[in-house]
Amino acid sequence: MDAVYFSPILIVALLVLLASGIWIAIALAGVAIIAMLLVDAPIDLVMPSSIWSSVSSWSLTALPLFIWMGEILFRTRLADDLFHGLAPWVQRLPGRLLHVNVIGCGIFAAVSGSSAATAATVGKMSLPELKRRGYEEKISVGSLAASGTLGLLIPPSIILIVYGVSANVSIARLFLAGVLPGLMIVAMFMAYIAIWSLINKDRMPKAEQGLSFWEKVRRVRLLLPTVLLIVAVIGSIYTGIATATEAATLGVVGSLLIALFSGSLTWENFKLSLYGATRTSCMIGFIIATAAFLSVAMGYAGIPRALASWIGAMGLSAYELIFALAILYLILGCFLDGISMVVLTTAIIMPMVQAAQIDLIWFGIFIVIVVEIAQLTPPVGFNLFVVQGLTGHDILFVARSVLPFFLLLCASIVILTIFPEIATWLPQTMFSAG
Repeated sequence: MDAVYFSPILIVALLVLLASGIWIAIALAGVAIIAMLLVDAPIDLVMPSSIWSSVSSWSLTALPLFIWMGEILFRTRLADDLFHGLAPWVQRLPGRLLHVNVIGCGIFAAVSGSSAATAATVGKMSLPELKRRGYEEKISVGSLAASGTLGLLIPPSIILIVYGVSANVSIARLFLAGVLPGLMIVAMFMAYIAIWSLINKDRMPKAEQGLSFWEKVRRVRLLLPTVLLIVAVIGSIYTGIATATEAATLGVVGSLLIALFSGSLTWENFKLSLYGATRTSCMIGFIIATAAFLSVAMGYAGIPRALASWIGAMGLSAYELIFALAILYLILGCFLDGISMVVLTTAIIMPMVQAAQIDLIWFGIFIVIVVEIAQLTPPVGFNLFVVQGLTGHDILFVARSVLPFFLLLCASIVILTIFPEIATWLPQTMFSAG
């Protein structure tokens, strides 16, 4: 049977299995087995080898370590320190304490790598404080939900590690490529908050009495542990002193020390962080393994080659292909989480991307930003659920609140496409210098 006939059968099978509510990894494995049966391929030989090769990669060992680092920090007083350390320095900016959501999420993203953990950790401290001080809840909720997605982009990013392993791309280069786009999105969010506050002065609370300069400096010490951890983890990768895995190990040790010296490291917290990291790592590893099996099965069925030929026959330019893939990922984001989207599609779309001569490092950042947008699209918008749990509002209120930031993320994709150097300049410069 030709690959043209396989594709609809496998797509329908995947949709049926996902709709049944079973685990995503099981659904992927089920579709892979169906594909292997259709072409009469040796499942007993292909399945073990493909699964083992996908999860035995040394690069993948950074994943559970970065997750554990985020879990440890999630259970410390980091969020409190972030708020009280940043708050005095943004009081004079238009929008004042609303910027703490954006900057706080940007900082925590640099030591977490998880979108949900970033939104939950910063939100637990910032939302009650903003509400108590009279800030409008809609802009507070929207800025938090959107800024939480920075955990996917600002390194160390879990999803960049997954993409790097799936696409066989340097994780260190991907981490470098995520820095400037991440800062660009932070600046866009802060600019929107400033403009909104200037237009809606009547909806802003009265300015509080400012602290003295030396009091502001004294509060900076609350940020020092986090800043030092960021410098140690990211700096060791960028300077070539450590690999991503070695830097992740350094991050775990550093986060344990922060928790210990802040007085919030207890045996119970330690166990909870370890259990949480184990559950998340196993879930991601299971998805990666079954997605690799599905990729091999589709290779046997000739589907990637047929799709690449089909796209090639359409004569799409690189920009048209990027636009089509953006729409595809936004649709997938309504039903799948980000990691599942990446591992499920990477093997299929890589031949098309390479045929269009699109830089794979740039494309990794493009995928992550599209996945960030997917985190804000119902019905499966993970960050919407996280913020809904923090506020108690219904999902529609949270979705409406985040809409302006959703549009800003869409604009960032356009900017990144027009100016790809935003993602490619830093890795090219650092590695050519090295």
